[in-house]
Amino acid sequence: MTRRAHTAQYPDAAPALPPRSRGVIALLEENCTVCMLCARECPDWCIYIDSHKEVLPAPEGGRARTRNVLDRFAIDFALCMYCGICIEVCPFDALFWSPEFEYAELDIRDLTHERERLREWMSTVPAPPAAEAGAEPPKEVTATQRAGGRGTAR
Repeated sequence: MTRRAHTAQYPDAAPALPPRSRGVIALLEENCTVCMLCARECPDWCIYIDSHKEVLPAPEGGRARTRNVLDRFAIDFALCMYCGICIEVCPFDALFWSPEFEYAELDIRDLTHERERLREWMSTVPAPPAAEAGAEPPKEVTATQRAGGRGTAR
């Protein structure tokens, strides 16, 4: 009865989050190929993707190639159950867990976050864990490496 309470006075005291905590989903737009695997595998159908095909000029003696261009990528966090299937199924490492958790909104319609907001959260994604000695370097590109190597996107 004489011990002090362990209550953290949020938001004055920031909580200590575990290293692999699930906050919000961040998008690395450069890696997205619009394959739609994340949207198809999502059990809540909360990922919305729109794209269009772009025809690339044909090289000498070759044929023209097409590629998908991302027009819209949005996640409705009012529907999302944070299972992480979209992150696991992405073969191009375009989706990551961010430890950001302060994204409450007053209106439920504002919980649908577009790609600009998802891109902003990439700066909060922690670097991948260090590889063991003798292992191949990871293929992921951290936000720090992107900012230092090529500048900001668009």
